Amino acid sequence: MSEVPLISIVDDDALARDGIRELVESLGYKATTFESAQHFLESSVLAETTCLITDVQMPGLSGLELQEALQSQGYHTPVILITAYPNEKNRTRALDNGAVGFLSKPFDEESLIKCLIAAITAPARAVERFITLGSTTSMQDSGLLGHILPLFKAASGIDVHVVVVGTGQALAIGARGGADALLVHDRAGEDKFVADNFGIDRRDVMYDDFVIVGPSSDPAHIRGLKNARQALSQIAGAAAPFASRGDDSGTNRMEVRLWKAAGITPDPHSGWYRDVGQGMGATLRLAGEMNAYTLTARASWLNFKNGRLEILTEVDPVLFNSYGSILVNPAKWPNVKFGDAEIWHEWLTTKPGLDAILSHRINGEELFHAPEATLISG
Repeated sequence: MSEVPLISIVDDDALARDGIRELVESLGYKATTFESAQHFLESSVLAETTCLITDVQMPGLSGLELQEALQSQGYHTPVILITAYPNEKNRTRALDNGAVGFLSKPFDEESLIKCLIAAITAPARAVERFITLGSTTSMQDSGLLGHILPLFKAASGIDVHVVVVGTGQALAIGARGGADALLVHDRAGEDKFVADNFGIDRRDVMYDDFVIVGPSSDPAHIRGLKNARQALSQIAGAAAPFASRGDDSGTNRMEVRLWKAAGITPDPHSGWYRDVGQGMGATLRLAGEMNAYTLTARASWLNFKNGRLEILTEVDPVLFNSYGSILVNPAKWPNVKFGDAEIWHEWLTTKPGLDAILSHRINGEELFHAPEATLISG
């Protein structure tokens, strides 16, 4: 933390924001201002902030929600809330969550100064040691994260806070410095992320494969095919229902490549092709309801499978699905928790992490495989 305390001020009222900033700076503290809670949460000063002064009523996240969002991310920053519309319910909520002050507008300078001094001189609280991981939804849908994260915490003392999104979104979050490490599955996107200097030290973690699942009635007659492009061509030719994630995930990126290789551009308005725009679990549920085909990672399917759908096309080498771990580049984003992220990265990609990954099974079946192994068709 800086020698001179940094006070972050969040208020959608520019005049109020600037007035508080001038007061804070007159006391010899550093000040930085934000017009919304979201802008503050996306900034690079969360860990540096000694005290947060925030309005309660704001567009988007309120000051109370901002206070709770910080705590959920492991930050125990002292918070002073200010409001033109005070009520006992909000005051109680703020103080119960540890606020050092709840001031009504207009407030006198002495009241704010008193709260600031209390915040800055308060004994330091124990700060949770954690990193933020941007992860593909497949890691949650397969149950892997719930299995390995407690093992890593026990080994290192470090918590992993996971932002579960599609691979494309995870890469975008990493490019903004919004995560410390990534666990994703789109090799082309991963290589570009590193080439653009957003990430470093990309490593193979594990692999599974993609499969095409569909209804047992199989109207496109793809059962037993080992050629994914042919399977998609037959689905399109039969105008059989197909549910696409449509969310720029690693699975969606693979699907788009397969359609392109098959020489087909599905039309979401055609009636048979449905762009879901959701994660794998939701897409599989919808496909079951629609009696539709869809592309899924095998590990996600094994954790989800139900009686409505079954694997119909598999073991095409093009369906190989590798997962990579990448550290967000500290040279580009100096505020990332590089040291602890590196501990995670090393654990995940060496024997302790691999043992944890391989021990995750469903009904005795191994979901993921060691990266040095090769996919065996048959």
